[in-house]
Amino acid sequence: MTSFGSRLAAAVDARGPLCVGIDPHASLLDAWGLPASAAGVREFGLRVVDAARTRVGVVKPQVAFFERYGSAGYAALEEVIGTARAAGLVVIADAKRGDIGTTMDGYAEAWLAAGSPLESDAVTVSPYLGPDSLRGTIATAVRAGKGVYVLAATSNPEAAGLQSAEVTAVDAERGQTVADWVAQRAGAANASAVVGDDRFGPVGFVVGATVERADLGLSDASLHRASILAPGFGAQGARLRDLTERFGPLAPQVLASASRSILGAGPDGIGAAIDTHNSELQDARHA
Repeated sequence: MTSFGSRLAAAVDARGPLCVGIDPHASLLDAWGLPASAAGVREFGLRVVDAARTRVGVVKPQVAFFERYGSAGYAALEEVIGTARAAGLVVIADAKRGDIGTTMDGYAEAWLAAGSPLESDAVTVSPYLGPDSLRGTIATAVRAGKGVYVLAATSNPEAAGLQSAEVTAVDAERGQTVADWVAQRAGAANASAVVGDDRFGPVGFVVGATVERADLGLSDASLHRASILAPGFGAQGARLRDLTERFGPLAPQVLASASRSILGAGPDGIGAAIDTHNSELQDARHA
C-alpha cells in the first residue's frame, strides 16, 4: 500500500504545490450559467476536475456546497471525487469534521475507508474537542494509507483569540498556545507513521496564508514533516509570489490552496487561470 505522504510528494513533484479548490458557490454557479442544484454542482465539479487533471496534482472539494442539496448533492460529490481520483489527482475532502468516540470513527470511515462512496485521499478535521479526539481518525488514516489535515491556524479574524490562548492541560508546555499544542499533539503521529523516506506524514495542518504564525505561538518545530494546507491565496489577499517569504523554511511543505481566484475565470478561462497560478508559484520557488 502506498502511503499518503508518498502519493502527495509525487503529485507535488510532478505538478507543483497548487491545490485547486472546488467550491461551487451560488454566485459562481450563476456566473458559469449553471443551475443552483445538485446537477449544477455536479457539472461544476466535473468541469474543474477536467481542467485540473493535467495541470495540478491536488484538488479540494468543499463539502458544504454539495451537502446543501441533500442526498442528490452527496451523489454529485461522490462522482466528482471518484472522477478526480480516477484521473490520478490527490483529493482532499474539505469536510472539517470533529467529534468524539464512535461518531468520529464513523466520519473517518466515511471519508477515508477503502471502497466508501466518499473515499478521498485526505479529509480536513477539527481538533476543538481536544486533539486526542482525533486519535481514531489518524489511526484509520494510517491503516488506509490516507491523510488528515487538522485545523491549526485559521484565517478568520476571531479565531486568533482561541488559537493564541495559553493551554492549561497537564501535558502542555508552560505558555504553550492552543495552536501549537494542537499541532504538537496531533503531529506526534508523524514521527511513528512516516513510511521510509517520505517527507510528509499522514497528519497535515491547515495554516492560513494570511496568518502570522508567530502571533499564534505556532512553532515550526510542531509542523515538522507535516504537509501544510494553506488557504488564503488569491481572493483572500495572500499572493502566491510571497509563499517563500511567508512560510520561510516551511515553504517546501506548503500546498497553496486557491479557489475563487481560479474559479472566477469561468468555465472557459479556468485552465488559463490555473496555468497563471502555477507560473506565479514557480516564480516564488525560484525567487
